[in-house]
Amino acid sequence: MAYDEALAADIRMVLSGESGVSEKKMFGGLGFMINGNMAVAANANGGMMVRVSPELASTLLEPPNVDLFDMGGRRMAGWLKVLEPGDQLTDWVATGVAYARSLSAK
Repeated sequence: MAYDEALAADIRMVLSGESGVSEKKMFGGLGFMINGNMAVAANANGGMMVRVSPELASTLLEPPNVDLFDMGGRRMAGWLKVLEPGDQLTDWVATGVAYARSLSAK
């Protein structure tokens, strides 16, 4: 399944004022990078992935809409799957961007 192109377009719009943004197709989805670090992605299986501080991740979980991202049966600390970002899309993108900007540029 391809990523949600409408969601990717919405993410792109939210990121339009940011510097250092690039896009990269990966794992069937579309990742949005800030200075080479993943911030958010439109997932291949729907929804979006948001990169956050591993220490902050547990405070943002709101099952069933937000959970740790699962890659090959392994739950990834610091990576959240947001099933339906809806009205909170801008906030989720800002969260991912803030964490990506806290990392050294690649």
